[in-house]
Amino acid sequence: MPKEFIPVSEAKKLIAETIIPLPPLKVFLNDAAGLILAEDVFSVTDVPPFNQSSMDGYALNFDGWQKNGELFIDGVAQAGPAESIPLKTQNARRIFTGAAVPPGADTVVMQEKTSVNNDELTISDQNIIKGLNVRLKGSEAKAGELALEKNCFLSPPAIGFIAGLGIHELLVFPQPSVTIILTGNELQQPGLALEHGQVYESNSFALKAALKQAGIFKVNILSSEDTLETLTAVLNSALQQSDLVLLTGGVSVGDYDFVIRAAQANGIEQVFHKIKQKPGKPIYFGKKGKKYIFGLPGNPGSVMSCFYEYVYPALGILNNSNIDLKHIQAPISSAQKKAPGLTQFLKGYYDGNMVHDLKAQESFRLSSFAKANCLIKLDEDQTEFNEGQLVEIHLLPSF
Repeated sequence: MPKEFIPVSEAKKLIAETIIPLPPLKVFLNDAAGLILAEDVFSVTDVPPFNQSSMDGYALNFDGWQKNGELFIDGVAQAGPAESIPLKTQNARRIFTGAAVPPGADTVVMQEKTSVNNDELTISDQNIIKGLNVRLKGSEAKAGELALEKNCFLSPPAIGFIAGLGIHELLVFPQPSVTIILTGNELQQPGLALEHGQVYESNSFALKAALKQAGIFKVNILSSEDTLETLTAVLNSALQQSDLVLLTGGVSVGDYDFVIRAAQANGIEQVFHKIKQKPGKPIYFGKKGKKYIFGLPGNPGSVMSCFYEYVYPALGILNNSNIDLKHIQAPISSAQKKAPGLTQFLKGYYDGNMVHDLKAQESFRLSSFAKANCLIKLDEDQTEFNEGQLVEIHLLPSF
């Protein structure tokens, strides 16, 4: 049974219960950064695969040095493929960072702590310890050992670590593909001259940037005339090519607000329509199979508030990253009053000690949102908030 005019908490619960994560996908390592690992990763080799020098210097046998003092330099061990010739205890060998420590050697002395005369090596530092500057075989990872667990975020260092294991493909949870549908005959693209009655379209630019914050780069943008026939066709096209569809405008009750009827015509099941909140009361959420649709209000401030509160965590479910806004408590710098029965989200700035509500809170304004780093949540059941009172704030993501 579709829900209408529901509390914020119920809307978020319904989103979490409705959305199913995208199935895992095998990708090349170069394409895995920023995704979530969908399998445990086991090392296929020892890392490093041999005892390895961590310094430029001289490889030696510690006990041989203790016994002989001066050592004869018998050659060079370079990084890269090379024949591994055992080292005699009375000898040392020039070695470079990353090179295999020769059999018989167990210590590397950095070159700054040595002197050489006619191929005779003298070590000036008498505090050298056995095993110094040697990375032992398998000290980073052993063959067959669990290296990274499923659900790990694939950061740049994680990608490098996996490459060092010799693995070139991974099973990951993919990022969803998203289509943004713009509705409204009054919209004009930035850079073109405005005619009477037109405004510059900003929602697609803001949403695409916000999606990029969430790691979503597969974004298609479509536009529709304010007719039911056109919007129905455009929405059908979007459903064919995307996992998630975001519509802006057309979800209220005006004569030209066709989103609900276009969704019905496309066989989309309504999960809810309208939330007890300000701004963004007429937000719509529906599904068709494993495709999901958000109908966002048309006002730019409402679009962004609804995106961060509802779409952002929905993306985290789809790609299994579980991203969401961080919620903390902070004292508010000025007293607030609001209507009963609605949760209100104010654009705010948190300075690390207090949260300040910003000017220009109207839903059509983005100027205050441009300066905001959080949303201030004023609870549904409360109408007055005192200066210095603790309130819940939701920290906005930043690049």
